[in-house]
Amino acid sequence: MTGLTVEIRDPEGWPVADAVLTVTDLDGHQRARAASDPTGAAATEPLPAGTYTAVVTAPGHQPIALVARVSAGGAGSLGTVRLERATDAVATPPPGPWTIDPAHSTVLATARHLGIAGIKARFAEVGGRLDIAENFEHSTGYAEIKAATVDTGIALRDDHLRSADFLDVDRYPLITFHGKGFRRTAPTTWLMPGDLTLHGRTRPTELTVTYGGHGPDPWGGTRAAFHAETLLHREDFAIDYSAMVQAGIAAVGTTIRIELDIELVQGDRLPAM
Repeated sequence: MTGLTVEIRDPEGWPVADAVLTVTDLDGHQRARAASDPTGAAATEPLPAGTYTAVVTAPGHQPIALVARVSAGGAGSLGTVRLERATDAVATPPPGPWTIDPAHSTVLATARHLGIAGIKARFAEVGGRLDIAENFEHSTGYAEIKAATVDTGIALRDDHLRSADFLDVDRYPLITFHGKGFRRTAPTTWLMPGDLTLHGRTRPTELTVTYGGHGPDPWGGTRAAFHAETLLHREDFAIDYSAMVQAGIAAVGTTIRIELDIELVQGDRLPAM
């Protein structure tokens, strides 16, 4: 039988193993202590009913304190707790050019379908670079996506997305983004403003960027990883397909969620594999 439980995650939602859950009573006396397992789960022994202070700590992360309530049965739950990385634990990539590795990068677009479901499309070909400045916030980036590589897994739907109703890939073969610096919002997250060109229209667009870290790869190079998200309104880019299934409900939603998982290799070109 368990007492107080918690699921511990990092800023990207991955489990944090070997984090420590410490429970103290209102007089400051420690009543329980437990470490998280590889799934990020931690559980104490059953506790007397009452209100406690729960502190979650992990190396390289900021501690967090929470109020915990334990029932008459001796159990309670803190749910899922996300730990921010400690500011001094976050080392940004070394300055210089970094090249997007298409084989280890993914671009996903999600649109609402019939107002009740989400349809995902993957773009198979993405390239570009990130030029890291001495002051990371002054870094710039460029990415380009080949519009014709859109893939939802259904050939008929993919052909429709490539047509003039949507991406019109014969006229507008590339989707591009020019990033203009970073603005930190948390230890591992930034906003990156820039210009997105899609369907022949260029609009200011801001990416919410999470930095995953950098380190050596098995091929003798150094890699860095970023996750980025934004919401687009397709009418802003003159993609006006407007089939309606009923009053007020479009067959394809007008708001598109874009998610990018980008892996970059240090240097101005990809290494020979």
